[in-house]
Amino acid sequence: MAMAPTIKVVLGSIAFGVFWVLAVFPAVPFMPIGRTAGSLLGAMLMVLFQVLTPDQAYESIDLPILGLLFGTMVVSVYLERADMFKYLGKLLSWKSKGPKDLLCRICLISAISSAFFTNDTSCVVLTEFVLKIARQQNLPPHPFLLALASSANIGSAATPIGNPQNLVIAVQSKIPFGKFLFGIVAAMLVGICVNALILLCMFWKVLSVQKDEEEPPMEVTPEEDVNSHRFSPATMSHLTSENSHDLNAYHEAMNSHSLPSVSGHIDANTLRNRVLGSGDNEILKDVNGTKDVLENGSLQKNDEKVGSKTPSMNGFAKESSDLGLEDIDEKSAKWKLILWKIGVYVITVGMLVSFLAELNMSWTAITAAMALVVLDFKDARPCLEKVSYSLLVFFCGMFVTVEGFNRTGIPSAIWDFMEPYAEIDKVSGVAVLAIVIVVLSNLASNVPTVLLLGSRVAAAAATISPEKERKAWLILAWVSTVAGNLSLLGSAANLIVCEQARRAQHCGYNLTFWAHLKFGVPSTIIVTAIGLTLIRA
Repeated sequence: MAMAPTIKVVLGSIAFGVFWVLAVFPAVPFMPIGRTAGSLLGAMLMVLFQVLTPDQAYESIDLPILGLLFGTMVVSVYLERADMFKYLGKLLSWKSKGPKDLLCRICLISAISSAFFTNDTSCVVLTEFVLKIARQQNLPPHPFLLALASSANIGSAATPIGNPQNLVIAVQSKIPFGKFLFGIVAAMLVGICVNALILLCMFWKVLSVQKDEEEPPMEVTPEEDVNSHRFSPATMSHLTSENSHDLNAYHEAMNSHSLPSVSGHIDANTLRNRVLGSGDNEILKDVNGTKDVLENGSLQKNDEKVGSKTPSMNGFAKESSDLGLEDIDEKSAKWKLILWKIGVYVITVGMLVSFLAELNMSWTAITAAMALVVLDFKDARPCLEKVSYSLLVFFCGMFVTVEGFNRTGIPSAIWDFMEPYAEIDKVSGVAVLAIVIVVLSNLASNVPTVLLLGSRVAAAAATISPEKERKAWLILAWVSTVAGNLSLLGSAANLIVCEQARRAQHCGYNLTFWAHLKFGVPSTIIVTAIGLTLIRA
């Protein structure tokens, strides 16, 4: 593409510069409006500066990507409601054999969940579990938070639905879900192992410290779950504290005379027979006196007092009947919840199978989302409100802004300079391409990097062979995703883990930029290099 007129190049560069600053530094002092508003501002400037016409701006918005992103977010919301991530969190501490075993588990579970449920969602949900486990075992959370964030990025590279940049690549390249997965899965699995090994080497001494034996391990459960399961609703819901006190008073009053009967009255004949059995005539007189007292005296009054508080047999029967109905309702509700969860998991598996069957990914995700809404059979607004619409708006503005910057001709000129050194069929060319992608992904973020480089890298590789073109897309997916591990600002997943850890109640932790960088640089370089050798078209 030839360079546009100078005025368009300048104005388009200014608009893109505004977008870039606000995307990388959303709280910049002179314009603290955030990433989403920053992307819209960049898009508006592209149209206002006439770099793009309004029609061109609308046409640049990629609806299939937005549809796929929306569908996967809705599915993730329902999976979270169905306790999928809670079960994954429990796997972290289930029969754990120590800190090193825990770190490896975090790497594996974070990677797998990110591959199929997006890295951002996995980091949002699993961060609190990781912090609680580290606190309960008297371990520093630093290595485990790094394991969570870095493994989420590496694992998400394996599928088109793992992260936003892979969504863009899958839609633009039209690579089927199965071929995308099998092309990168080997690099992902080895990358996870290497990443875990790097963490173990860097934090071996910290992870070798034995936890305090006096503190028994506790099951990682959110506070609300502990409270809700402390008592069984089936046995406790029908007994209030007042009723329990009254029943105890009744039984104590009856047992204190050792003469209980169903109605609360004592049979004098029975008493007489028992005493006569002793053969003592004097006692008979006492018995007769006792009879009068029992029939007319204090015990009768006490019986009336207790009887006024105590339900009759009919009341107990009715209460027992109500209890039976409550038990039935409780069991019915429990089975409905179990069946609903099974339905959510079945629909999700069906979505993944449809992806593997090479059906349209956007409409498959939307269909799965609507199937879950119908299955829930209630107003979907609370669930739909959990969808990150700000992310969808950010993508819309980014599509327009990047398209405008592409039309200035600057990205094409830069690629024309780089192309001779980045040939996909040479080891040196792949290395140069990887370096460019890593640098751009950390300077301009990974999604804009994919939008800027994707079509150009693929077009250059297509001149060699279709297999090289597919491999070029997969290399772009792998490197742009793993590049997010370089620094704390490299990916949204890193920032999510950092913010979630900082804001966590009772077990908060501040993961600093430099602490992440010390691990991120060697991990990114080693994992990226090893993964490049394992990618297959």
